[in-house]
Amino acid sequence: MNVIGIVGWKNSGKTTLAAALIRELSSRGLTVNSIKHAHHGVDVDQPGTDSFKHRDAGAREVILAGGRRFAIMHELRGAEEPTLDELLARLGPCDWVVVEGFKTHPHPKIEVHRQESARAPLYPEDDSIIALVADYVVDYAADFPGPVFDVNNVPAIADFILSPGTS
Repeated sequence: MNVIGIVGWKNSGKTTLAAALIRELSSRGLTVNSIKHAHHGVDVDQPGTDSFKHRDAGAREVILAGGRRFAIMHELRGAEEPTLDELLARLGPCDWVVVEGFKTHPHPKIEVHRQESARAPLYPEDDSIIALVADYVVDYAADFPGPVFDVNNVPAIADFILSPGTS
């Protein structure tokens, strides 16, 4: 499977770009999975539901299955957070995985940077950032060896991802 990451500072548009790329790659007939990293406690289940009661009772994993989808909830119960490689190993077969977050992992990444951001871009400190996406004309790109894309040009970003040697 091929992996492309989407990284950037909070509120830079990572989720918007990740969703747009998933939509674009899927529309081209590719099977796409995704992994989203959250820095806070995340819970897709609500107190009072049957699956919540199963987890609350001590189940390490609960599969919630229905006619249209299923979800596996895995309680760490004090164990270390899984690495990106461990999470990738749990995914089903696909052509591409779009990873949002995991900015310290060395997989190929695209950085999203917004003009209103008070924080400097990540790329000078991360050699695994292979492209920049911005909502303004990037004047610091002279020292960046990769391509720079307009945040709204998702087809061109997808073309770059799919080009030989990118993954």
